[in-house]
Amino acid sequence: MDDKITHSSVFSFAGKVDYSGDGIVSKRIIQKSTGNVTLFAFDKGQELSEHSAPFDALIQVLEGSAQVIIDKKPYDVPSGESIIMPANIPHAVKATSQFKMLLTMIKE
Repeated sequence: MDDKITHSSVFSFAGKVDYSGDGIVSKRIIQKSTGNVTLFAFDKGQELSEHSAPFDALIQVLEGSAQVIIDKKPYDVPSGESIIMPANIPHAVKATSQFKMLLTMIKE
């Protein structure tokens, strides 16, 4: 897989990261002082434990499905769907199947 992303090229996010057995793979796509865009691939059963962030964050599920827990409330997010995690509210992400997501965080 060619995982390099270049400006002014057409690409698929899902094709730019591979799964890793029993792990989580992350790849920073854009990193600026005003925000970040990060691509993730989760193996089934993997999770990001509860934490909070000082900025709103948008999850877009590209493949598979995830459970996103926001302020102790679970949300099932299948492929093609998105959810916004609000700033300063505890949240977690659990892979209910292998899944890939794009995380966009815009800083104020």
